[in-house]
Amino acid sequence: MAFKNLIDLHTHTDNSFDGHHSTMFLAETAYMKGLRAVAFTDHLEMDAFLKGNFNRTAIQSFFEVAKARSAFNGKLIVCVGAELGQPVYDIPLSEKLLSTMKYDFVIGAIHNLPDKQDFYYMDFSDESIDYMKLLDEYFEWELKLARWGGFDTLAHLTYPLRYIVGNYGKIVDMSRYSEIIDEILLELIKNKKSLEINTAGLRKKIGVTSPDESMVRRYKELGGELITIGSDAHYAEHLGADIDKGYELALRCGFDKVAVYQDRTPTLIPIE
Repeated sequence: MAFKNLIDLHTHTDNSFDGHHSTMFLAETAYMKGLRAVAFTDHLEMDAFLKGNFNRTAIQSFFEVAKARSAFNGKLIVCVGAELGQPVYDIPLSEKLLSTMKYDFVIGAIHNLPDKQDFYYMDFSDESIDYMKLLDEYFEWELKLARWGGFDTLAHLTYPLRYIVGNYGKIVDMSRYSEIIDEILLELIKNKKSLEINTAGLRKKIGVTSPDESMVRRYKELGGELITIGSDAHYAEHLGADIDKGYELALRCGFDKVAVYQDRTPTLIPIE
C-alpha cells in the first residue's frame, strides 16, 4: 500500500556515536525518498553526558539540523530532535538540557540499566545472566521514564528483546510484564505523550516492530491517541525504512493519524 505522508521521526546522523552519514546528506536523502517530514534525533546518553562528550554532541547536532531545516524549508519538514537515553538517571541534568535547547521533538529511551552495558553489547549466551531479572528492572525504569514525562515519544518500548530474543533466541514470556506495560501505557496517556512504533526490528533478526502489534493495540484499547513512527536509521539507506509497514500496523490497531512534532507540539497527520 502506498502512502502520501511518510514521516520518519527517529533517525541518527554522524553526530551520533553509531551514525554514519552527515545531516545534510540525510536531509537530501529524505527529500529524494519523498518523505514529508524527518526528525534527526541524535543520541544523548544522559547517564554519561559529560564523560561521553554528549554535551558537545548536543550542540553540534542541534546546529547542523537547524541548518538543514533552513536549507530544505518549503521542501521537507525537518525537525530538530534528540534521543535522550536514560534521562531519569539524572533528571536535573536532563531538564537543564531541555530548558537550554529549543528542540522540536524529544525521544525518551532506556538503552542500559544503571552501571551496566547497553543491551546491544551484552552476551546473552552467558547462562549466568538472568535476562528475565534484567527485564524486570528494565520495565521498572521504563515506568519511571513514563511517569517523568519530559519527552514527546517513548522509544522502542521492548528494546532489549532485539538482542535477547532476536540475536540470542531466548524465550521471553511477555505475560509476566503485561501489568507493568499497562501501567507504562496509561502513564503515557495521562501525560499526553506518544508511543513510538519503531520499525528497526523489521530489518533485524527479531522481525517485528518495537513494541509489537499486540502492545500498540493495547495502547489504543487503553485510550492512547498519539503515535509516532521511526525507522531508527543509522545509515542513509535505512532512512524511511518500513515506515509504510508501521503505518499499516497502526491502521490495523485503529489509528488513522500519526503525530509530527514542531516546537514540542504534536500535529496529527492523516495516514493516507
